[in-house]
Amino acid sequence: MTATDVRQYPVGCGGTTTRVLESGAGGIPVVFLHGVGARADRWTPALRRFAERGRHCYAFDFPGHGLAGKPETFDYTVPGYAAFTEALLDALGLTEVILVGTSLGGHVAGAVTVRRPPPVRALVLVGPMGMLPAAQPVLDALAASIQDTTRAGIAAKLARLLVNQQLISDEWVDEEFRINNSPGAAAAFAALARYFATGINDDVVAGPLRAAAATVPTLLVWGAKDVMVPTEMAEPARRALGDVPLTLMPDTGHAPYFEAAGEFVAQVDGFLADHALPATVAATAGGLAR
Repeated sequence: MTATDVRQYPVGCGGTTTRVLESGAGGIPVVFLHGVGARADRWTPALRRFAERGRHCYAFDFPGHGLAGKPETFDYTVPGYAAFTEALLDALGLTEVILVGTSLGGHVAGAVTVRRPPPVRALVLVGPMGMLPAAQPVLDALAASIQDTTRAGIAAKLARLLVNQQLISDEWVDEEFRINNSPGAAAAFAALARYFATGINDDVVAGPLRAAAATVPTLLVWGAKDVMVPTEMAEPARRALGDVPLTLMPDTGHAPYFEAAGEFVAQVDGFLADHALPATVAATAGGLAR
């Protein structure tokens, strides 16, 4: 195993378990938070490239998603996921981090930053939800989409996620179908759907996050062809956060970190270096630098 390989293992915290992906070594850890209905694997191309640049990276499955536990008693809300993320950081012994979150994961990353800004050294939000209130018809549509875990529904969501349709395979759809129909998933998604329809606007973070962004370097990244959290929301989000820098990635949808991982990593790595957060070790060709 080399320093840039992605290894995975279970971690128990916050009253349940999760699956952690880890790659690289050294420096301030970069922790990646996925979106609703997704899982840590979506970050794998970015994890490998960040590790090649000498960064220590983690991604994990939110409860109710992927290979994480799906207990009915979990708090499937942004505050609940923020508390779980904090518990996981403690379990991993990470006292300071760089957070990168997409979609719902961006909302959660913002909430974690507001709750405990000193350990969050920088924040990267990729097509994030929760910066501004969403209209009720939009929330109702999202709630319905969350609970559609049919093969056809999953294929349609992946088609909306990406611009490059050639990246979507029958095998990927089948894997998503099996994971999103695993024991406990239906109840978890139902709880999330209720929260989206009735409570998520109560947890909008742009106001408090604007104050945190004064001391925590914050970058917005958006796919220029995002239709899931439409690109038209990028500029209002930027203004709401206090005119933080915004990068639009051409020819990508809601997952620019997946469709154009090399360019995404270059943009984020440059932003971090500009804010005195460079990678501190070079990746090694053989063995783990730990």
